[in-house]
Amino acid sequence: MNKLLAAIIAATLVVAAPLTAMAGSASLILDARTGKVLSAENADVLNHPASLTKMMTIYMAFEAIKRGKISWNTPLVMSKYAASRPPTKLGVRPGDSITVQEAILGMITKSANDAAAAMAEKLGGSESNFAAMMTQKARQLGMTRTAFYNASGLPDGRQVTTARDMSTLAVALMRNFPGEYRLFSTASFTFRGRTIRGHNNLMYRYQGMDGIKTGYTNASGFNLVSAVRDGDRRVVGVVLGGRTARSRDAKMAGLLDKYLGRSPGGANMVASTNSRQPVEVASAADDGDMPTPGTAPRKNELSPKALGFLSDATVPMERPFDAADPSKASKPAAKSAAAPTAAGDWQIQISAASSDDAARALLAQAKAEGGAALKMASPYTEAVGNGANKIYRARFVGFHSREAATSACDALKQRSYDCMLLPDHG
Repeated sequence: MNKLLAAIIAATLVVAAPLTAMAGSASLILDARTGKVLSAENADVLNHPASLTKMMTIYMAFEAIKRGKISWNTPLVMSKYAASRPPTKLGVRPGDSITVQEAILGMITKSANDAAAAMAEKLGGSESNFAAMMTQKARQLGMTRTAFYNASGLPDGRQVTTARDMSTLAVALMRNFPGEYRLFSTASFTFRGRTIRGHNNLMYRYQGMDGIKTGYTNASGFNLVSAVRDGDRRVVGVVLGGRTARSRDAKMAGLLDKYLGRSPGGANMVASTNSRQPVEVASAADDGDMPTPGTAPRKNELSPKALGFLSDATVPMERPFDAADPSKASKPAAKSAAAPTAAGDWQIQISAASSDDAARALLAQAKAEGGAALKMASPYTEAVGNGANKIYRARFVGFHSREAATSACDALKQRSYDCMLLPDHG
């Protein structure tokens, strides 16, 4: 019996040894425009996603909005189960409700587990059913090694992913929801009289970074998916299993510096918008539920399904709307090629989105961040194309001079927005 017990312990140690080593050393750097993998370390080794899970929950929400199943204003009733999700949450009482927009912003900034569960129950009937839908969507996107069992990333030994799969999901979010994706750069939002601030500190300090998500549990370590725009390049980075938030961020910055050809640190970093150093904690799990690692040989590129998110399609325009609250914007009327009603000789374009709501939300956030340069500008959208090819251009109009339009563009570019200067009617 003692010999048998010793053999079992020895076998367990053999399995566990590489598990500990691999968990803290998974990363991948990807050129999002070409799909070329620039750097990969244990990219196909299984790890827990922690709150990176919410990237898929949000993807499913964006898709439901696009299909008309829900809107930004749809109420999500907080069940007793959803309200009880520990420990980071919006703190909504059972029976009360939040909007889809509040849930998505809560997941992006605070990594709110109650918001994720409420969204899951709305879209799937139950969190377990929604998790099965998430896994099915992962397969459709080409994420072959990912399995979801909840919508938040709270500990479950079966919930696993890889650095490669997370890069695939990040690119899919950019490609399929270019307007909605901008919400991942939200630094803070106001929820019922209080300001909810984001956890993604590196995003506010690394030049050109526009998202997207952090994650942590004891079992997973510190995780991060980042995207950086650098001139004509778009690079996605994934780091899983960091020992601390600081070391995780430093590793990500170092990898991005190397493959963007930047000098390490210094000039690539900008002043943080938030002096606090909050750490996202999805749970207080122990290390015992780390999955057994494994590898699966794959091509050194993403599936074509994960590419093609950058569109140069030309989209006409719609009348101005109130950008103070995108959820209150009226639905677009029948589109026409008529000129916008706002007077002015110049306009700027910041994006093309997959839905009118997404374009309105993007313009609302851009106006809030653009400051005085956008104070007198009028946002508007209009769709062109039909069916699945329909997209929406997001523009600001009403600039009375080229200099005013250029100033607005410069202000937006400092916030990592794209911006194109156009004469009116262009």
